Amino acid sequence: MPSDAVRALDPELADLIGRLPKVELHVHLEGTLEPDLAFRLAARNGVALPFASVEEIRAAYEFSDLQSFLDVYYAACTVLVTREDFRDLTRAYLARAHADGVRHVEPFFDPQTHTDRGIPIGDVIGGILDGLAEGEREHGITSGLILSFLRHIPAEAADATLAAAEPWLDRIVAVGLDSSEIGFPPEPFAGTFARARSLGLRAVAHAGEEGDASLVARTIEALGVSRIDHGVRAADDPAVMRRLVECGVTLTACPNSNVRLRVFPTMERSTIRTLLDAGVAVTINSDDPAYFGGYIGDNYRAIAAALGLNAGDLARLATNAINGSFATAARKQELLAELGRAVAG
Repeated sequence: MPSDAVRALDPELADLIGRLPKVELHVHLEGTLEPDLAFRLAARNGVALPFASVEEIRAAYEFSDLQSFLDVYYAACTVLVTREDFRDLTRAYLARAHADGVRHVEPFFDPQTHTDRGIPIGDVIGGILDGLAEGEREHGITSGLILSFLRHIPAEAADATLAAAEPWLDRIVAVGLDSSEIGFPPEPFAGTFARARSLGLRAVAHAGEEGDASLVARTIEALGVSRIDHGVRAADDPAVMRRLVECGVTLTACPNSNVRLRVFPTMERSTIRTLLDAGVAVTINSDDPAYFGGYIGDNYRAIAAALGLNAGDLARLATNAINGSFATAARKQELLAELGRAVAG
């Protein structure tokens, strides 16, 4: 996040952002792997990273597009080997989220990134669930886990992954779809998503980051999603924005990510204001914070400063996240009450 954005933010708004009870709906657990933890896990598991130091890893975090990021991201994931590793990764993220005032989180994980390396899916899911349970005990953060499929791998593999995860589906709230949008449309995954919904899972999917507004509409149609992850290109088409409003679909925007991956040249060019003004239920999230230089609080501060958001705008963003979550009705009411107290000061 640019340092001048922090300096430009009104102190009262910065204080409000700190008080907001935050719900994070778009964060990839693998994308919270900080370089120091990556090196500790590499040493623990005897894995050789293609970087000599923490500084060398950070120097690689200058991305030209989504694919250049994914190349580094997948290389770092090789240090995640044991159930303990996935627990430690999850616990580290939740400790950082707690410092930002996160009260509920619905993180993604990509089992195929690990099972394709020979890691048992039970170790992946079990370790994450261990970490989430410990995070709730330690920090009071409730959660709902999202199993995400990689769209650059054929849909048949997604079917197999869903089947392999069945023993844990009572602990998973939704399925998702991520990785590169260009060249990998949503339609081939329609059957997998229909099966997941028949098993009681909700559905979310990435669209409108690399792809244009039409991909957002196609994803809603093909996959029956409750949320679109990113979705910022929907602002380019008023008809798509109207559809989002009419269907009650939430967008999980990630401001820092959008700038770091060149979706927008600057934070000031973000379409979040346009989406808010159109009545779209847009939210603020961190995506892959270890790589993009900021967790959820940083993203709130950056977008508020860049777009001149006011207290009402910030309250709407936080309200959208609570309402768009898959938390229980009772938990949502608790969070909305806490939000009301935070806004009242």
